[in-house]
Amino acid sequence: MWLSVVVLVHVLLLISNSVESQSIIDTLPGFPGKLPFKLETGYIGVGELDEVQLFYYFIESERNPKDDPLVLWLTGGPGCSGLSGLLFEIGPFTFDYANSSGNKPMLELNPYSWTKIANMIFLDAPVGTGFSYATTWEAYNSNDTSSTTQTYEFLRKWLIPHFSSIHSMLPAILILGKPSQSLFKKFQTGFVIGNPLTYEIWDGNERVKFAHRTALISDRLYQSTKRNCQGRYIDPDPNNMQCVEDLRKVNECLDDIYAAQILEPNCAAFSPKPNKLWSLSLHLDDNFIDILHSAPDQVPEPWCRSYNYLYSYVWANDKTVQKALHVREGTKTDWERCNKSLTYTKNVITSIDYHQNLTKKDLRALVYSGDHDMLIPYVGTQQWIETLDLSIKDDWRPWFVEGQIAGYVTIFTEEKYSLTFTTIKGAGHTAPEYKPKECLAMIDRWFAYYFL
Repeated sequence: MWLSVVVLVHVLLLISNSVESQSIIDTLPGFPGKLPFKLETGYIGVGELDEVQLFYYFIESERNPKDDPLVLWLTGGPGCSGLSGLLFEIGPFTFDYANSSGNKPMLELNPYSWTKIANMIFLDAPVGTGFSYATTWEAYNSNDTSSTTQTYEFLRKWLIPHFSSIHSMLPAILILGKPSQSLFKKFQTGFVIGNPLTYEIWDGNERVKFAHRTALISDRLYQSTKRNCQGRYIDPDPNNMQCVEDLRKVNECLDDIYAAQILEPNCAAFSPKPNKLWSLSLHLDDNFIDILHSAPDQVPEPWCRSYNYLYSYVWANDKTVQKALHVREGTKTDWERCNKSLTYTKNVITSIDYHQNLTKKDLRALVYSGDHDMLIPYVGTQQWIETLDLSIKDDWRPWFVEGQIAGYVTIFTEEKYSLTFTTIKGAGHTAPEYKPKECLAMIDRWFAYYFL
């Protein structure tokens, strides 16, 4: 691996520019004292004229930066900020909810941060996400392939000034969501994806099977729906009245379920009516944030996990926070956790072909799924993995954290290729947000080449 790194960096020095701006952050509003880790933020220009300015957060490993892996985190969406993954999933600090109030969010350390074992880049991509912006209106137009190209260019340029301090270049790339999975083919080491949207039709279609397995719909309704719809629940034939009626009943059973974690309270009352089960919409609604912004101290009951996100809007839109992060003044009107107004075209229908091509390479993959996520249910992920026709090295078995079952794992192989699939027991769509201890143990073992 070291030889390939040296060759790659030699080429990059000939074709890439250095980082346009970078700043070391010692303190942050809401955090008491100096940060006990190295935080860097900055912009890197990509595109022919650097017309796209991608914003990033880089945190050095708190263990051994020179030897620990480098992880690029893309939150997904598309349009969800890297700051969301940093604050709510795997970053070194999060909100101190007990001591936060109204317009004064407080921060605290996350004991299960992945920065304890890895160098982490959290990237605002595609353009328009988080604090990333473009210098022309035309440059805001993006799609799956152009975003992948820009992310790859970002990484090449970012590595130049940082390579001397990080020896093990890119032992893992962490990517959530379908569009950026085409980025995999550009790297030769490994990748990690969590509850990934891989093929919208399959992932959406498997919600009915998942709902049946988790006792949300009855055996009778499941069998009738499966028979009348012939196993196809996405965009059904409107003339197939039996199928349409069955799906209406299915939707009636699932309408008030919080799809991201089926055991938690649903906040649908604070957002527009959810899209029907058989549509392809996979977004979570944050519209209730507008309501809570008007009275941030009056959080309605019952508690919903999404209420935690309120503090990110308050904190990231605070001008003192933006100044501390060295956000360029005037480049963004409002920071949004997930920007749904991107000018973005989905031009990669499925990334399964990319995964199939990767099975011929010498690399490792980790695919994890929170087993209580109905947005991208684990059964859909299992389905596309099965199409890769890999050999099973270690069949479905439990794995443990502190003596308790943390999930179930299967390891697949094909010559030099290895894919580990695991569930995270009790986790939702963003698994580390729900089960941080278990997910840290998972990634630590996988980086170290240990079995889960």
